[in-house]
Amino acid sequence: MVRGRISRLSVRDVRFPTSLGGHGSDAMVSAGYMGARACGPSYSGVVCAVNALAHHVLNKDLKDIVGDFRGFYRQLTSDGQLRWIGPEKGVVHLATAAILNAVWDLWAKQEGKPVWKLLVDMDPRTLVSCIDFRYITDVLTEEDALEILQKGQVGKKEREEQMLAQGYPAYTTSCAWLGYSDDTLKQVGATALQQGWLRADLLVKNLFLQMMDANQRWDVPEAVEWMSKLAKFKPLWIEEPTSPDDILGHATISKALVPLGIGVATGEQCHNRVIFKQLLQAKALQFLQIDSCRLGSINENLSVLLMAKKFEIPVCPHAGGVGLCELVQHLIIFDYISVSASLKNRMCEYVDHLHEHFKYPVMIQRASYMPPKDAGYSTEMKEESVRKHQYPDGEVWNKLLAAQEN
Repeated sequence: MVRGRISRLSVRDVRFPTSLGGHGSDAMVSAGYMGARACGPSYSGVVCAVNALAHHVLNKDLKDIVGDFRGFYRQLTSDGQLRWIGPEKGVVHLATAAILNAVWDLWAKQEGKPVWKLLVDMDPRTLVSCIDFRYITDVLTEEDALEILQKGQVGKKEREEQMLAQGYPAYTTSCAWLGYSDDTLKQVGATALQQGWLRADLLVKNLFLQMMDANQRWDVPEAVEWMSKLAKFKPLWIEEPTSPDDILGHATISKALVPLGIGVATGEQCHNRVIFKQLLQAKALQFLQIDSCRLGSINENLSVLLMAKKFEIPVCPHAGGVGLCELVQHLIIFDYISVSASLKNRMCEYVDHLHEHFKYPVMIQRASYMPPKDAGYSTEMKEESVRKHQYPDGEVWNKLLAAQEN
């Protein structure tokens, strides 16, 4: 039974100094139970945007919100003032995701289920009612979505049992961040192999690798030229080869690389469902990488998962940051059980960083995500971690900022 009224929204700026150790190609943060994504100083903008959207959720009954989730999503994304600094992109959309993530966390906790289980147990019509189909009906209609989800009911029980027993296949990016020295690369790579990791995503290093990530560095001709030279290493994909906004550029790269056996993977920086729609329409990617905090939370990710299913493109989520693994595991486990029903060419990113700061950290066994059992969206951080890493007054930042002044 969904009950209660939302009386308070608290936003805390929590940052981890990952750049000091060269961890990651960007710094990631998480906000309380929301789970928001940003890098360093840009997080201040997300905090402001969340506070600016707060009036849409405060003093609202949770039952009314989830009872018209599509309408609530539309309300957040159609704010007459904030839409001008979007729409559905940038800090205002990250803030939308943060608020919606918190609502999903609260709903799942009231139902006593982890979010993936809440989604799996939902009636297909209820799932469809959570999605805003505006701007994508030329590719996915409500009727299309309902048909996919109804077909996904077949074998669902068996797939859920499979996930509970075996987990969802993962690959690690922890062994190959670009900021690592060659000695560190060798050390963490050896450790990863000892831990059973056989799939690795290495950030454009002159090494043997399975997946490559250019992090948006190249122009289109550069991407084709470099990957043609690197084809002899037989990478599965090149991730983010150019600007994330360049749909036709990705299509050009894809057309050139597919004959070489190299796929294009992208999505972690895609603003919204419209960008994904066009990437799919243009045959611009072979692997689709959703992000649990970049898009408008579960509501918008549902539409992208369904479009990917319609185009038969495998989803391999991005999860390279603080709390993103905890969040996205729910989405991809739901996708397998209720939407895609396939593990072919599918895996979910995993990074072995900072999970100790969460009350319900991700569980990896045999290089696979094991389905969470605790109720909620796995976003709740330990209060001590929040206190120490709150910016700029937390203990960690007090020491770092004082050291910089000296």
